Amino acid sequence: MSFKLSKKKAPLFIVCLLILTFLSGIAAGYFSSHGITENAKFEAFSREVFRSEVSGSALTLHYSLAHPEKQGISRKKASLGTVPTDMKNTYQICAQYEEKLKSFRYSHLSTENQLILDSMLLYYHTEKSLGDNYLLQEPLGPSLGIQAQLPVLLAEYAFYEEKDISDYLNLLTTIRSYFQSILRFEEKKSQAGFFMSDTTLDRILAQCAAFIENPDDNYMQDIFQQKLSACKKISPSEQQALILTHKKLMKTEVIPAYQELMTGLEALRGTGKNTRGLSFFKGGRAYYIYLLQSQTGTYVPVNQIEKRLSRQLSDEISTAGKMLRQNPELLTTLNQGISFKEMEPAQMLNCLRKKILSDFPALEDVSFELRTVHDSMKDYLSPAFYLTPPIDTGTPNVIYLNPAAGYQGLELFTTLAHEGFPGHLYQTVSFERENPSGIRSLLGTSGFAEGWATYVEPFAYQYAAAYINDSSATDLAQLSWLNRSINLCMYSLLDLEIHYNGWSQAEAASFLRAFGIEDSTVVSEIYQYILETPGNYLKYYWGYLSLLDLRTAEQNRLGQDFDLKDFHSRVLKIGGVQFPVLEKYIDR
Repeated sequence: MSFKLSKKKAPLFIVCLLILTFLSGIAAGYFSSHGITENAKFEAFSREVFRSEVSGSALTLHYSLAHPEKQGISRKKASLGTVPTDMKNTYQICAQYEEKLKSFRYSHLSTENQLILDSMLLYYHTEKSLGDNYLLQEPLGPSLGIQAQLPVLLAEYAFYEEKDISDYLNLLTTIRSYFQSILRFEEKKSQAGFFMSDTTLDRILAQCAAFIENPDDNYMQDIFQQKLSACKKISPSEQQALILTHKKLMKTEVIPAYQELMTGLEALRGTGKNTRGLSFFKGGRAYYIYLLQSQTGTYVPVNQIEKRLSRQLSDEISTAGKMLRQNPELLTTLNQGISFKEMEPAQMLNCLRKKILSDFPALEDVSFELRTVHDSMKDYLSPAFYLTPPIDTGTPNVIYLNPAAGYQGLELFTTLAHEGFPGHLYQTVSFERENPSGIRSLLGTSGFAEGWATYVEPFAYQYAAAYINDSSATDLAQLSWLNRSINLCMYSLLDLEIHYNGWSQAEAASFLRAFGIEDSTVVSEIYQYILETPGNYLKYYWGYLSLLDLRTAEQNRLGQDFDLKDFHSRVLKIGGVQFPVLEKYIDR
């Protein structure tokens, strides 16, 4: 989930002019000999930007820092803020940041600070490039929209201090005003002809209805009580009073906020005329390119992405076909179901921790928690997801599993690798142990994060062969990965074709038919999901291919000196950046 830039003005740096040349010379010499260097000035600037941006939303602040006061950041009254209907102020801030970043003497900065500057400059330049297409943004969605993610973010709002409890309760009182700002944004979208289709509207309304269906038995109340019981400084009587307050707020603020959101959206029904991809909106193609750059972190032209995906799809199908011609029985086993050793999810994660040591650097003393998605949300959330901990604590590392997905055996094992080891959890903890600048936590792209977690999956399938009860375990594991890779590649190509080249559902159905997907209900669901989440599959698969191609380039550069574990170590140390920045610094 991404958060908007705050509306604060960029800090002004006031320099006192020294009148006497003699004194100016003395001052310059003093500062030079006492460490007021270009690095120090840049680090001061990046810290100030971090403090300003991280304070823009109470959720951003809380999920970034458990104890913001220790970072010199004072908390304001907790609020979800608003969704702006005008981006002029945001673009002005981006321009100010760009100008300041360009003023630093690049060659005088350390390699780490050069990397941060490059990433910041590219980030703010990309945000500014959104321009007049900002109305094509969609904060709502059946599974990835803010109204679906917000209950989980609030449920996971940790109580590190007593202040966090009051902040959390205050946040509940701001949901209504936040949703009202979303409705104003949606009304403006509607007036511009950019409102969602009725099909998407129905799916969002169904998600909202499921969340508020049982107001007296909402899972947020149970979780609030569980978190309170862990606060030893709060007496039983105080806990009971807080539970009653929370229950009242759920009924008077949270539930009504969702009801008002549903009513406001229903009033806009029928105003969304486009039932096809972004290219059918004015500015839609330019907006799609912005999504690829800002979310996927790639600046490769669309036609080159399309060619690379097509080549990969052809290669994967060729490899799978060769394997099946050599051993046709593999397909029978896949269709009947692979027999996998019985293990609990926690056991799988612990097995993965040991297995990855042959290919990835060791990571000691890492704790994790496994939780289950509540029944009321299971139809609208991802099969699994990892919640990153605050950068000043590094804990808790929570992985959610959605029982609605029904994952088990090989599928569960590789999913846990994606979310845990050596995926999201492993990458996040590894990078944070490098003690990076705070600003890095706000600059990472989904393309790097999801690309890394997808990149490690073929390794996980290799590791899984040890737990497959079949003499052809290695081939079955490889074929299973090829099947997943082919599917992700297909959907990524469809994403490009639907949103950039304007494919209809009939054209998408013809494409899928070539791969044996003929069920009209399945085709419709695939098409609708891609319509609602432009660029989402590319974050995973193009991110994966970007890392795979970078590895190949490093292998070609280093020849026999290439070491896989060392390559992974270098990527992990650089951390989440846009792919042009990663490519620039990988061999430094």
